[in-house]
Amino acid sequence: MRLSLVPVIILLMPILEIAGFIVVGKAIGLWPTLALIMLTSMLGLIILRNGGLRVVRNLQNAGRTGNQPAEALVSGGMRVIAGILLFVPGFITDIIGLLMLVPAVRGFFWKVFRPNIIVTDFARSGFRANPGGPASSKVVDLDEDDFHREGPNNSPWSPGRSDRDLPKQ
Repeated sequence: MRLSLVPVIILLMPILEIAGFIVVGKAIGLWPTLALIMLTSMLGLIILRNGGLRVVRNLQNAGRTGNQPAEALVSGGMRVIAGILLFVPGFITDIIGLLMLVPAVRGFFWKVFRPNIIVTDFARSGFRANPGGPASSKVVDLDEDDFHREGPNNSPWSPGRSDRDLPKQ
């Protein structure tokens, strides 16, 4: 059985953060430590607030220029994660969050994860699940008159139905 490190890290993280508070508190004092935590939390909120707008702008620019939006999504997602990590009180999460804001670090992660990301252009592929692949795709493309429903129209999403028309359980 393979042991995952994620639960171990999740359990150790609060202990490490408390140890970080103690070390930094002894080095610079109580009030500067609390001020530093408040400052990084505010920075995290600012990044979260501005990060969403920046992601949308980067995606729009990628669409206008014809570039693939995957890099903009990964970079924007890392900025959002960095904002969340900065908002969470603790020095270890702050260090990780600040590192994720560095463009070189985001570029490194993009190079690592790029082979695992598949971007499909739905406009050019005709909404096929496997563009250019074999004809054994499980997607069936029907025209409007190729499909008809036999029997009563008992879908709960049919127009004119309400919750009172649903069967009692």
